[in-house]
Amino acid sequence: MLNSINISHIFVFDQQQALDFYVGKLGLEVSADVDLGVMRWLTVRVPGDPTRDILLELPGSPAMDPKTAAQVRELISKGASGFAAGFTTSDAKKTYETFKAKGVEIADDLTERDYGTDFGIRDPFGNHIRIVQLVPTSHQLGPKVEGRR
Repeated sequence: MLNSINISHIFVFDQQQALDFYVGKLGLEVSADVDLGVMRWLTVRVPGDPTRDILLELPGSPAMDPKTAAQVRELISKGASGFAAGFTTSDAKKTYETFKAKGVEIADDLTERDYGTDFGIRDPFGNHIRIVQLVPTSHQLGPKVEGRR
């Protein structure tokens, strides 16, 4: 049986530019930066969460040939990656303002929704990212107290 997700990936076109964005602007931390010979294994994660990494992956060898890599880059730059990643925050408004001040491209303004407050951003390559401040669910609120409804 599967227990958790420990790594996912986002295609980027330049790993240094990706570091500048994901670490410098979004505040993630580098979890691994290893030269594997055929590729650079570069992962980032939310500080304090060692269980989930994101591989900042260049389209190309060893997984794809140059023609396919060019097609992937073209599609991603058009926003065809769809939903690339989602992050939670304890203060969506503050995070939104911080990212905006840092020049992060806002793709979808801060919006109140049934599940919480969220907004969308795009990375420099065209990937769509969502940031959400979730509404606490009943199990997060703790046991019911008599008289509280």
